[in-house]
Amino acid sequence: MRLLFDQNLSPRLVRLLSDVYPDCTHTHLLGMDEAEDAEIWDFAAAEGWTVVSKDADFAQRSMRFGPPPKVIWIRVGNCSVTDSAALLRERYILIRRFHESGEAALLKLG
Repeated sequence: MRLLFDQNLSPRLVRLLSDVYPDCTHTHLLGMDEAEDAEIWDFAAAEGWTVVSKDADFAQRSMRFGPPPKVIWIRVGNCSVTDSAALLRERYILIRRFHESGEAALLKLG
């Protein structure tokens, strides 16, 4: 399961979650710091990434276009990086099932 953390999430999530999600990365680590949502969307679709974001724009794209890519929308207000990491850890089984589903396009976490 390949997770791509969007710019609105901390790059530290990659290190904090590497034991649970070993194939995760961040847009920053891919040199996409200034990339527009459409560019990230196209990259994720072409390369098989699931986008993880707090940005409603990715959720809207997902509802409009469907997968790929799949989108995990973190729907929590301002929270710490450790809180975001804890949420993604706690929901591992749900995220795994979402990833394996051929039909699901959007997973809302919050």
